[in-house]
Amino acid sequence: MQLLDGKLVAQAVKNELKAKTEALKAQGKKTPHLAAILIGHDGASETYVASKVKTCAEIGFQSTLIRFEADIGEQTLLQKIKELNEDENVDGILVQLPLPRHIHEEKVINTIAAHKDVDGFHPANIGKMIQGQPAYIPATPFGILLLLRHYKIETKGLHAVVIGRSNIVGRPISILLSQNTPTGNCTVTLCHSHTRNLKDLCLQADIIVAALGKPEFLTADMVKEGAIVIDVGITRVEDKTKKKGYALKGDVQFETVAPKCSYITPVPGGVGAMTIAALMQNTFLAAASGEVRG
Repeated sequence: MQLLDGKLVAQAVKNELKAKTEALKAQGKKTPHLAAILIGHDGASETYVASKVKTCAEIGFQSTLIRFEADIGEQTLLQKIKELNEDENVDGILVQLPLPRHIHEEKVINTIAAHKDVDGFHPANIGKMIQGQPAYIPATPFGILLLLRHYKIETKGLHAVVIGRSNIVGRPISILLSQNTPTGNCTVTLCHSHTRNLKDLCLQADIIVAALGKPEFLTADMVKEGAIVIDVGITRVEDKTKKKGYALKGDVQFETVAPKCSYITPVPGGVGAMTIAALMQNTFLAAASGEVRG
């Protein structure tokens, strides 16, 4: 069993981006600039956004954090996004999810200009991705691809089972794994809450991507020997033995599943770190030339 070390690979991506950013500056070109909007004071969102801002500084990007209270009006938020769309100094825009219930996520995503949508959620980017055209790929699926590439994992001809069909992870990674690319050419089964015989399907899988948000859902009896397991989930579970009062758990029961795997991602230190690295990659591409690719 080999760990797919997201921290190690993410650092390699960040080191490369830092060197490229320094080269841009030396040529007198603009510094990549990411604008992040955070609404309310959700603990997890605060942590995620702080990590993104910190990573920008580490690489040498500019970043702007714009905060609003949870009761912000939808139109006020949309107007701010439109202002950022028009700001030539801003290359990438992200609005941290989830949003308060009174704000429509679809409206927010659609309002972000497609060429600044470094999260890769805009329908224009999703549509291009499906057709295999250059596009900003959603950061978590992009991070998974970068991880597979780093470890030179041969995916051609493998059966991949994706558990979870969200527009952020499940659907896009199922498409990307099926495409005719070096990290694709899989036969993909996309599973969800209404899938019958989920255990049987998982036992057929050479690759399992667990992205459903249920702690330790995937157990050893659902995984065949030698499988590659990608754990996207990260949930705070109460644990009074921990200093913070909680433990971070993935969608995979790591202790029992790991011994059966050829490769597996840990939680934390796996896909989460790669998501931020992929976001930075998208932001650099937006700033450097407007070129987008996976």
